[in-house]
Amino acid sequence: MKNTSKEYDGVITICRTLFVNKMKDYGCAWRILRLPSLTDQIYIKAQRTRGLQENEVRKIDEDETGEFIGIINYSIMALIQLELGVVEQPDLEVTHATQLYDAKIELTKKLMEDKNHDYGEAWREMRVSSLTDLILQKLLRVKQIEDNKGKTLVSEGIDANYQDMINYAVFALILMGFGNK
Repeated sequence: MKNTSKEYDGVITICRTLFVNKMKDYGCAWRILRLPSLTDQIYIKAQRTRGLQENEVRKIDEDETGEFIGIINYSIMALIQLELGVVEQPDLEVTHATQLYDAKIELTKKLMEDKNHDYGEAWREMRVSSLTDLILQKLLRVKQIEDNKGKTLVSEGIDANYQDMINYAVFALILMGFGNK
């Protein structure tokens, strides 16, 4: 488990750096995005990941790494939007946005550690393609919850699904050897 925590932190450090650098370039323009728009962005990245895994020919020389990073960062943005709500104009400075990012990752990593303890790191035996499919499944669940105006009868909320997507994407990157170089 110690190794998992270190690997997790290595992946998140790279994702966080990209998030901060994009905040410096673009500001927090993403703050105007409604949750379904963020969900759709994550969906596009997950679908592209699946396509990259299935297609024998790639017209763009890229692997899944960037898409999994995007899934992580967009999911964190969604968690922030769930907490703060959508705004009409960007309203966060880099420092505050980074603090929010760190807080969401702290909660999400804790969830991973708790589940990892209970499941015995079963994800290490999974294929990256299976993690991609689980992310897509979570996205379809989120879309349904959004279509139901956030109401569920017995299911966990949208936030837990975003957290699971983050953790699945981190696991995929770890399995791909990302962040260990």
